[in-house]
Amino acid sequence: MLSFSDIFKSSFLENVTSVSLLDILLTLALAFAIGLFISFIYKKTYTSVMYSAGFAGTLVALTMITAMTILAVTSNVVLSLGMVGALSIVRFRTAIKEPMEIAYLFWSIAAGIVLAAGLIPLALIGSVAIGLIMILYMNRKAIRNPYIAVIRCADKETEGKADAFLKGAVQKAVIKSKTAQKGNIELSYEILLKNDDTAFISELSEMEGVTNAVLVSYNGDYIA
Repeated sequence: MLSFSDIFKSSFLENVTSVSLLDILLTLALAFAIGLFISFIYKKTYTSVMYSAGFAGTLVALTMITAMTILAVTSNVVLSLGMVGALSIVRFRTAIKEPMEIAYLFWSIAAGIVLAAGLIPLALIGSVAIGLIMILYMNRKAIRNPYIAVIRCADKETEGKADAFLKGAVQKAVIKSKTAQKGNIELSYEILLKNDDTAFISELSEMEGVTNAVLVSYNGDYIA
């Protein structure tokens, strides 16, 4: 039967000093700082309708949690094998709303891993470089400002007139879908505006044979 003295002599307690307190505090502090930076970049480059403050906070927590986990793994080989088995049964079912959110999740995880591995310059310089690229790329995409125009026409003749008017009023118009029913034709266009002028949609709605015209902001992929 094990006594308290046997428990305290266990090699399990020897792992307490395998990672110094300074290393723990430094790694977690840097992970917190980089997590905040990633969260800041996410806020600046977010292009959807509603900004998710919860996801931004998750990026900070994920960076710190990953760093803490890797510190534990690198300090004990046996623990690393057990950690792999434990994490393999975890299932995440939260839906990703935007494809770019996957990049931010992997960025947070990678930053935590690199920090805990002791590659601090790589974590800092790499995060700054990725952040600058993300800001430049996403801002370039936002300038194009795509929209979706939905037009309902009464007949084929009106469809041709509406198509010609729309292509002359905007910078670019690409038809995305067409639905035809008896007495009703619905057209969906992906368009780029000229100088953010939306007055054409009012003129289009007043055209004879056009029953409805709608203009909606669109955050999807741009087709060059």
